[in-house]
Amino acid sequence: MVKIVLSKPVLVCLYGFPGSGKSFVARNLAEHIQLAHVSADRMRSELFATPRYDNQENAIISHLMNYMTEEFLGAGLSVAYDANTLRASQRRRLRELAAKHRAAYLLVWLQIDVESSYIRTQRRDRRTTDDKYAEPQTRESFNRQLSTMQNPKDEQYLVISGKHAFVTQKSAIVNRLYQMVLIPSDTVQGNITKPELVNLIPRRPIVPLDMARRNISVS
Repeated sequence: MVKIVLSKPVLVCLYGFPGSGKSFVARNLAEHIQLAHVSADRMRSELFATPRYDNQENAIISHLMNYMTEEFLGAGLSVAYDANTLRASQRRRLRELAAKHRAAYLLVWLQIDVESSYIRTQRRDRRTTDDKYAEPQTRESFNRQLSTMQNPKDEQYLVISGKHAFVTQKSAIVNRLYQMVLIPSDTVQGNITKPELVNLIPRRPIVPLDMARRNISVS
């Protein structure tokens, strides 16, 4: 599969509830677009045998995430920043980081209802790539994370559904990248799902004509 090549580096950041599908989107983007997937969960699992998810550990992971992201952007490579950008101040620093390296910035907000998101965190399959390194969640830890989230307000962002299949999510992201003049129109055509035409006239079964009963002769 030929990956989409962007005209300039882009920093793709993700925002959404735990379990909304951020890692799923980031991993799949890296499979379809030429960019580096920088994962906080995977980095944590490789650095700490028994992660604590406390402030000190979070600070280390955040520092390393930003360091690796800056290295990639400085080398002219795009990045999918796979960590929940919960706070407005965190997103502002990432925008500044992208601007420093003349990279584009795209914030993707995965929206899903709270209960569905929580249920996903309880049904994670540790054998799969996206769930293997994810933070374990209790109802208390889940609600605590929600309480610290600051929804984007005076920020540019793209909303996609956390419940949609990736082919639909990719279509929205590719279309936004096209609007940002990062990919050519011919690339868009091949990577956007086209809605099927809807026949507004009810279809009726075709019944063959009974020539004998209608007294019709065909010569």
